[in-house]
Amino acid sequence: MLSGVNQAKVYAYEVALFGEFFARDLKAILNRITLHTESAAPMHTREIVFEHLGTHLLQSRGEEPVLLRARKELGGGDVKESGWTLYSYLKPESVRVHPEATVRPWATCEVTGDALSLASALGYVQRSQIYKRGYVFRRGPLIIQMFQQEQVDPKTSLPTPAHADTLWEVEVKTATPVNTTAPQSGQIQANTVRSAVEAVLEVQLIMKGLLDLRRQDI
Repeated sequence: MLSGVNQAKVYAYEVALFGEFFARDLKAILNRITLHTESAAPMHTREIVFEHLGTHLLQSRGEEPVLLRARKELGGGDVKESGWTLYSYLKPESVRVHPEATVRPWATCEVTGDALSLASALGYVQRSQIYKRGYVFRRGPLIIQMFQQEQVDPKTSLPTPAHADTLWEVEVKTATPVNTTAPQSGQIQANTVRSAVEAVLEVQLIMKGLLDLRRQDI
């Protein structure tokens, strides 16, 4: 099921903007984001990026392989270590369709137990792993992650602190998958892609002059 997906049948999306800045601007950016969000917390996460074993074969057939990531919060301080969450993606929609933000089909799944073995059973192999340390904010339907990527010790595969001059990265995105259309009468109101794009553009406007948030093909 995860080896290839007909994009026309995917109706849930992630909407996002991305940016980066130098450490010297941290305080000013942190203050502005804090002022315009409802909550803030430290974050320290581990992400594993997988590649499907049949990626090249699928591409040769004109099929689109599903990208897969596993993510968990490592905890520390008042934050408890979380279980794994799997995230699957297709490539972003065309810039002609969504020129203002990255919009890509997205699905998530909470995993109890060994997520890495589950990914392997689904036909995926580990390509890389990333440790991120910084802050996470909540603004309505959005989460804003601001972090540095830590170094990984090649012997232990454990993280070591990022260098002081390491760039800070920012991801402004929907906290949960959003739909392409508004609900029909009588149904629970759901976020649409259009309203999600408007929400991330509001953050872009708030940060204008201090942080350049933009669409990114990932």
